[in-house]
Amino acid sequence: MIMSNAKQLEHIIEIQVNNFEDIDNKVMTVIKKSVSKTLSSESVDLLCVVSVLLTDDNEIRNFNRKYRGIDKATDVLSFPMQDFDHPGWGGRGDIEIDKDSGELPLGDIIISLQTVERQAIEYGHSLEQEIIYMTIHSVLHLLGYDHYDEKSENDMRNRTEGIILELGLVDD
Repeated sequence: MIMSNAKQLEHIIEIQVNNFEDIDNKVMTVIKKSVSKTLSSESVDLLCVVSVLLTDDNEIRNFNRKYRGIDKATDVLSFPMQDFDHPGWGGRGDIEIDKDSGELPLGDIIISLQTVERQAIEYGHSLEQEIIYMTIHSVLHLLGYDHYDEKSENDMRNRTEGIILELGLVDD
C-alpha cells in the first residue's frame, strides 16, 4: 500500500507541563503535530503513545543527573520504551504492544523550555522552529536513532532536517 493512501493514525500524544504557569496552546499544537508528522514520515503503522513533559532547566537537570549521570541542564531527554536493532521503524526489534488497548507505548520525552528558548535566540530561530526541531529529534531517538559518533550524529541531523522540509513544518 502506498503511504499517501494509508489511513492517518491518530497517535496518542500526552503533554504534561511542570513549573510553568502559562503555556501557549500553539506550543502544544506544534508538539503534537511534530510527533504525529515524524511518526508518519517514518511509516509507523501502529497506534503509538508518546508522553511529553515540558519543564524548566532545574527539573531536566535532575532527570539528566538521575538517569544519565550528567549534572547539568540539557535541551531534551528521550526515554525509549521499545528496542530497535537499527534506526527507524524498519529496525524495530521485539516491540511490546499493550494487550488491553492495542497501543504501542513508544516512550517519554522531556523538554526544557528554558533551554529551548535560549537556543532559539542563539540560532536565530523562532521558539516554534526550535520546538519542532527538538520534538522531531526526540521522536527519532524513540525510534532508535542516536548520535554516538560523528556519522550517526550527521545521519540524525540530516533525518531531522529532512522531516522538517518534507513535511513543511517550518517556513525556512
